Amino acid sequence: MRSLIVLARLLDYPTEELQRAATEMQNVIADEAHLSHPQRAALHGWIGRIATSDLLDLQADYVALFDKGRSTSLLLFEHVHGESRDRGQAMVDLLEQYRQAGFELSARELPDYLPVFLEYLSARDEADIAQQLSDIAHILALLAARLRERESDHALVPTALLAMVGADTAIDEHAEAVSKEARDDTPAALDAVWEEEAVRFNAASDEDCALQSATGRRQAELKRQSQAEMPIRIVPPVVDATLGH
Repeated sequence: MRSLIVLARLLDYPTEELQRAATEMQNVIADEAHLSHPQRAALHGWIGRIATSDLLDLQADYVALFDKGRSTSLLLFEHVHGESRDRGQAMVDLLEQYRQAGFELSARELPDYLPVFLEYLSARDEADIAQQLSDIAHILALLAARLRERESDHALVPTALLAMVGADTAIDEHAEAVSKEARDDTPAALDAVWEEEAVRFNAASDEDCALQSATGRRQAELKRQSQAEMPIRIVPPVVDATLGH
């Protein structure tokens, strides 16, 4: 499903390449029959805004949204396991799942990074896509609610993924609780996190830091880039009641 690749790229750090691909992405979304016309129109409009916006502004907004605090983390297991040891085993299990499907990761990304997971799903059959999206529906619903609370266009991605399996109404179940959450991206909240993780940033490797938090991952990636410039059939939910929840 090419639409999953488009949705994955929309959650990635903005680049000139993303902006240049806007028309192609809009065409893919226009052909996605599993989304309603309003959903396709909303994504089409957002992609158009990405193409015409200042890249530095897009990048600054992205960092503010995803690299400050953990509530909007794109690392799936961060919402499930946090910093517990269970997260490490979940990473190993997911990597093995990828490898059995013939999908190998570059060293730059963690296996539970949502864009990576979507790219993997794009090569699976529709039944598997539907099952695995349903398995993470609770995470997607919470992420969508938090992104909506921050009035971010990025909320369109998890909303679209949930719509594909008939679970988009789950977002409303989180709305009230999310509206009462204390922001974790304020200066005071970020200072508290840095103090708490000061020892962890002395880890033996950049990979250790990256595994500990989304912020740590970005710090490790930026450090590596500065050292060396090395590139390293979903059934429509309304029609098929078996996928709707």
